[in-house]
Amino acid sequence: MLQSRRIYLPPLSLIGPGALKDLSEELKDLPYRRALFVTDKILVKIGVAQKVIDILDSSNIEMILFDNVQPNPTVKNVNNGLALLKENNCDVIITLGGGSPQDCGKAIGILATNGGEISDYDGVNKSTKASLPIIAINTTAGTASEVTINYVITDVVKHIKMVMVDKNCLVSIAVNDPELMLGKPASLTAATGMDALTHAIESYVTKGAFHWSDALALESIELIATSLEEAVHNGDNLEARSKMAWGQFIAGQSFSNAGLGFVHSLAHQLGGMYDMPHGVANAILLPHVERFNIPACTHKLKKVARAMGVEVNDKNDLEGANAAIQAIEKLSKAVGIPSGLRELGVNEEDFELMAQHALDDVCTGGNPRDVNVEDAMAIYKAAM
Repeated sequence: MLQSRRIYLPPLSLIGPGALKDLSEELKDLPYRRALFVTDKILVKIGVAQKVIDILDSSNIEMILFDNVQPNPTVKNVNNGLALLKENNCDVIITLGGGSPQDCGKAIGILATNGGEISDYDGVNKSTKASLPIIAINTTAGTASEVTINYVITDVVKHIKMVMVDKNCLVSIAVNDPELMLGKPASLTAATGMDALTHAIESYVTKGAFHWSDALALESIELIATSLEEAVHNGDNLEARSKMAWGQFIAGQSFSNAGLGFVHSLAHQLGGMYDMPHGVANAILLPHVERFNIPACTHKLKKVARAMGVEVNDKNDLEGANAAIQAIEKLSKAVGIPSGLRELGVNEEDFELMAQHALDDVCTGGNPRDVNVEDAMAIYKAAM
């Protein structure tokens, strides 16, 4: 029997070439006067931040720049941004960037209306009030933080990533303009693209999957499988960038409403312990976790293989599932993802602690197959 569901989406999403200019028109009708503009120093340095500010200038919103967001944003980043927001009495937050500025902006927005420390909100729906309004402008085809009810903040003292799943962090307007993604470095495109693929695959096989999320996930897998390699090797290809923008956008909607799995649980620990780029960690772990998951979702993984362009009509479910793993590994290699964790300085002596933390991660409950510490350690070892 079909169950009733709650679907969480931003009230407005603008997507496609030129979407940023559409945002400028939207802002003219909104009452905001002063924005905390959350981004990172790289986007400021290469001029993307100023380009966005110039386009939005006609909206007459004063921009207070906060560009001290680092990859894997920290508690300190959030607290510093919140202090600047309060000092300037900002009534809206505008985020620009990939997952890091988006997540940091969400955390600032939740603290602005709910108070306390960001660690208070680690877990599921811990806040009681909606975030300060957020307008999220995405520049990478990866995390989809601009459309999800998730955000992740790193506690550098404890070496852990806090994962917040909170309907109150949903942004007011999400913007995906692939023109902002043109020319991004190949390594960044590969990592964020494999992150998006992980979102799509995990949300398809997760215990929380349902008809709507399944449809989105399969479409996302096909879009990413047919466009990521081109986007990596020809970063100015607007069609490939547009397909990736759509792929990550709908993957985000899928996992935000269905959940994720153990790939993310394990990857979060690598980010917390080693400050590893999230997309790279996901890409390395994805085939190993899904190989572990085969007994619990064999038929679905066969459909993943088909969505990735593999001919599976003559294969049984197990053969098709293994073909999906091979297709993931092939794509990962083609876009230049490191072959294993050893290349990135991971030490086996950290496996047990990371495995224990991974079991407590909010994403673990959605994995299609139950896991224990020994399973987690074995997956880390296989990924070396």
